[in-house]
Amino acid sequence: MQLFSLVTLAVVAASAVAIPTPEAPATDALITRDMPVEVAATFRRDLTVEVPEEVAADLTKRADRGSYKVSGLGARKKAILGAGGNTLDLAIAMLETANMQTNYVYGDGKTYDAANFGLFKQNWGMLRACAWRYGFKGQSQNNWNNGNRLNWDVNADVASRWDCQEYYGYDKWFAGHRNGATGLKNPYTQDIKNYKSAVQWIQKQIDSNSKYKTDDTRVWVNVVAI
Repeated sequence: MQLFSLVTLAVVAASAVAIPTPEAPATDALITRDMPVEVAATFRRDLTVEVPEEVAADLTKRADRGSYKVSGLGARKKAILGAGGNTLDLAIAMLETANMQTNYVYGDGKTYDAANFGLFKQNWGMLRACAWRYGFKGQSQNNWNNGNRLNWDVNADVASRWDCQEYYGYDKWFAGHRNGATGLKNPYTQDIKNYKSAVQWIQKQIDSNSKYKTDDTRVWVNVVAI
């Protein structure tokens, strides 16, 4: 009887002892279990992922459009609007030069029909075919230096652009403006579409907020120069 009591007490005592259970792994251990060591270390530090510098740089390169301030740009916008232009004209000029000025290389580094003039960089080949209000229409290729007037006369610049858009129509004007005679013959290449789309995007941003018509904000899209 005494022996039975001792055995019973031993069993009861044993049952009262807590049986240890395996600890559940920490949350970060579960997350990082199958990760490379260097990545897991980042998670264990604060459970956040750091973007490597080379990846961040690549993301920046893909940002192909945006806006920033350019001192004096508002005055250039007002000059274009004052000459009868609209937000399409602003968008074209804004895409062509960062400061909406005509102090780029004379003729844009080109000559004869390929030479570009004015805030919009209009080519002489188109100007002499359609810009009638300021007397360019009907002139010869050899008179290309006469296009220089657009570099200092914003009224002639805006009027001539609209003369030519009305003459060619919207799509063909963009084609000829982007790629000259070749563009006029084949107005729907991918490059021309990209250029036109860029201008349209800039115009949309300007139209979205009236302040962009007169302030110093430049809206830009990265377009390959040709």
